Amino acid sequence: MTSGLTAGRHRGEGNEDALVRELYEEHAAPLLRFVLQLVAGDRQRAEDIVQETLLRGWRNAHRLGAQGQVSLRPWLVTVARRIAIDEHRSQSARPAEAYGVDLENVSEPDESDQVLRRMTVADALRTLSPPHQEMLLETYFKGRTVAEAAEALGLPLGTAKSRVYYALRGLRSALEKRGVTG
Repeated sequence: MTSGLTAGRHRGEGNEDALVRELYEEHAAPLLRFVLQLVAGDRQRAEDIVQETLLRGWRNAHRLGAQGQVSLRPWLVTVARRIAIDEHRSQSARPAEAYGVDLENVSEPDESDQVLRRMTVADALRTLSPPHQEMLLETYFKGRTVAEAAEALGLPLGTAKSRVYYALRGLRSALEKRGVTG
C-alpha cells in the first residue's frame, strides 16, 4: 500500500478484501522480519504479532488516510513494536504456562497423613516413663536388638526385655486412646 489515501478509498464495503490483501502483500514480509528480531526469532509469536498489526492497520486505514499519511509502514512498525512489548510484559507478569506436562508427575505426594502419624506416635511416646522411652528409642528408632540395647544402656538382658514388653504395651494403650488402632 503506497499511500494512506488508497487505504481511505478501500474502506468501502466492496473493497475490504482488497484492502486486507494489499496491506498483507505490501507490509507483511517487512513487518515479519522486524518482529522476528523483537521476539528473538520465535516465528509463531512474530506471525501472531504481524497478523494483529495488519488487522489494526485495516481497522484504522480510513483514519490514517484522512490524516494524510504517505505510508502506513511507520505506523504499522510502531504498532507491531508496541504489541511485542505488551506481550512481553504480560508474559513476564504471570507464571509460565506448562503445556503438555503431566501434572500427576509434577505434583508432590501428600505427606500429611504421615506427618500426623509421627506426631501422634511422638505424643503417645511422651506418656511413657523415661526408661521405657529410652528402650523403644534404642530398639525401634535406632534399630538395635534387645541385647544390643541392653548393652548400650548397661542393663541386664532380662530387664531390657521386660522394658521393651511394657513399653510396647504402654505405647499401644496410649495410641488407642488417641484413636489409633491396628
